[in-house]
Amino acid sequence: MLQSLEEKQELLQKSEVSLWIDHYDDIFSDFDPRPYSQRGLSDDFLIEAKKFIKEKASGSFELIFLVPELMRKPESEGIIKKRLREHFKKHHLLLKHDMVKIKKKGIALAAVGMLLMFAAYLVTTVEQNMLMNLIFIILEPSGWFLAFIGMEHIFYETKGKTPDLEFYTKMSRCEIKFRSY
Repeated sequence: MLQSLEEKQELLQKSEVSLWIDHYDDIFSDFDPRPYSQRGLSDDFLIEAKKFIKEKASGSFELIFLVPELMRKPESEGIIKKRLREHFKKHHLLLKHDMVKIKKKGIALAAVGMLLMFAAYLVTTVEQNMLMNLIFIILEPSGWFLAFIGMEHIFYETKGKTPDLEFYTKMSRCEIKFRSY
């Protein structure tokens, strides 16, 4: 039985994130012919989901797909839920792993930079001659450069990935439901 417009609006307000879809294929890529259990997600769906999720506070929430009652297939919905969970968890873990790699690389670069600057300091305590001055001239800027690049990795490169990580964290924890409209 189809619901009235007021009932549809009430349903939208009850859930935290609701998306109207005409059929299940709206969730998946049009170019991927595989079954729902393996199919890639639609870029349009992911973009829209990111818009909705960006505004939501952290914690758990429901992602509700509103499907025309005549188009619903409960057996497909279970497969789709599983596929969505797999996708979100996989990308969450990949991004988390990338963030750890970037931070480790940044720490290593910064540490090497600091060591080079310390070596430059030690060179200044030795008897000054042309060779020691040359070593100092090479070590000091190299140390500053590596320390700066390391800090850039730690603070700025991870910052660029943070919104995607937050999105996939939220989506990997959400409860997915299908309802008729």
